Amino acid sequence: MVVPALRAMWLTQRPQKRRLPLYLTSKSMRKETLTLYELNQMVREALAITMPNEYWVEAEISEMREVRGHCYMELVQKDMAGNTPVAKASAKCWKNKWALLRPYFERNANQMLRAGLKVRLLVYADFHEAYGFSWIITNIDPTFTLGDMARKRLEIVQMLKEQGVFDLQKDFRLPLFAQRVAVISSEQAAGYGDFCRHLHDNDWHLHFSVQLFAATMQGEGVESSVIAALDAINERINSFDVVVIIRGGGATSDLSGFDSLPLAESVANFPLPIITGIGHDRDESVLDMVAFLRVKTPTAAAALLIEHLANTLQRITDAQEEMLHLVQRRMELERVRMARLAEKVPMLFSLVRTRQEKRFENMALRMQNTITTTLQRQDLRLQRLSMALPTHAERLLTKAAHRLELLQQAVKSHDPSLLLAKGYSITTCGGKVVRNANNLQKGDVIVTQLQKGKVKSVVE
Repeated sequence: MVVPALRAMWLTQRPQKRRLPLYLTSKSMRKETLTLYELNQMVREALAITMPNEYWVEAEISEMREVRGHCYMELVQKDMAGNTPVAKASAKCWKNKWALLRPYFERNANQMLRAGLKVRLLVYADFHEAYGFSWIITNIDPTFTLGDMARKRLEIVQMLKEQGVFDLQKDFRLPLFAQRVAVISSEQAAGYGDFCRHLHDNDWHLHFSVQLFAATMQGEGVESSVIAALDAINERINSFDVVVIIRGGGATSDLSGFDSLPLAESVANFPLPIITGIGHDRDESVLDMVAFLRVKTPTAAAALLIEHLANTLQRITDAQEEMLHLVQRRMELERVRMARLAEKVPMLFSLVRTRQEKRFENMALRMQNTITTTLQRQDLRLQRLSMALPTHAERLLTKAAHRLELLQQAVKSHDPSLLLAKGYSITTCGGKVVRNANNLQKGDVIVTQLQKGKVKSVVE
């Protein structure tokens, strides 16, 4: 190991520390003391001897800045378990080298060097008497960073698949009338303006309702900002048909914020289809993978919505034309049918009229026969009644005469003169027959009717 060798050399070459006698003067002590420059020079010479080579090192960039064309980095190695730094160091890349390395890395890694990236650097040790120790960068391996990001992306995808949410958005179907659009984007982004203009100025004159939910679309705040926007949309879920996440240009490195497990889980579990337009043709983030549909640019997202709604309008137009065609065809068939019926009407009417006339003749004949039979029956009955009338009348007269004779006898038997002739009398008072003497009062005048004459009396 290089470090133990350096330590051994330093131990052998450094002045041996020994206890000084108490009687030594300050002048003698100064002879044993090195200046800082001398000490630093010794360190520089020791490093030059023990570490003359260049070394590939893997580390994470914690800080990075450019000053007058030079690049200054702070490198860190973190504990895998606790995510705490276990090693730190400063690194520099001089202007002439940085001018070549930076475009080389961005061209091959398809992103910018930035804080938070894990990199593989070729460095050599450098110690300056005035500025101290630093690693000097001479080369950088873009494939390592690509591999590390791909590994992280693969791990996130694997976790999403294990959770069973990776393909949830793919089960959605874009609503036929996807007109109410919730957009997650930066309010000042040119891509958002392009999306709105392209969406509203369409050749079909289709109407869309767009509402922006502003979010950070690059840097460290992407995850929390986009999740907050999704939560805000979810609170008004019934007001929208589709969600569009768009980003207007930017560096490829900015896409790393969309390779986030919490953000991917939020998108995968969202109850509306989500369309993403956050990258370029060759870039695909985890967010693109779990979304309902991925397009290249914001204008492509607008074109997709326009095409979908235009297809719906075309389906409606085709259905209207088909319905019109079917109605016209049915009307034509009915006209032909009516014409055929009209041709048959005279013949059918003649047949019906003949049948009805025959029916009326039969009914008239039956009525005539019925009337004749009824008249004959009534005439025969009248003849019978006329023949029986004298005998019946004589019988009735004899019966009535006999009854009259009986009545006369009954009347004669009740004649008062017969009773008076037998010695009975009839007493009246005030014209009323007296039947009870208790009904008379003193002074009443009573009349007694005898067979011959009347007798008046006064009651005392």
